[in-house]
Amino acid sequence: MGNCCPPSSKEGDDKQSTTSSLASGKVTLIETVEKWEEKLSEANKNGKMIVLNFSASWCSPCRAIAPIFCDLAAKHDSLMFLTVDVDELTEFSTSWEIKATPTFFFLKDGQQVDRLVGANEEELIKKTEAAELMLTL
Repeated sequence: MGNCCPPSSKEGDDKQSTTSSLASGKVTLIETVEKWEEKLSEANKNGKMIVLNFSASWCSPCRAIAPIFCDLAAKHDSLMFLTVDVDELTEFSTSWEIKATPTFFFLKDGQQVDRLVGANEEELIKKTEAAELMLTL
């Protein structure tokens, strides 16, 4: 696997660098509700499904799955990969009823079609491939 989202290993890293370890490359970090609405609109307009990852910079499983998430984003151009740091957008995350991180949602036309709770690489790959297949149906 590539290393497009390396986990931060330094003590005392600032919030920006630890949060950015969750998203890079073709993964967009959603930092505001307005940015979410913009990306949702863009995905709907372009006929893309969204893979939405709710993570936290302090969460070891989130940091561990981030490079896999980035690799999937690089391989699946028909999908839009977005990450939300639950600590940065607390109210937004709460509205999605996030109980554990990471939690992944698969959205088509703004509606949830699938979900995965936990950093299960095999399931994330399987669900991502299924999401891409859904677009061709």
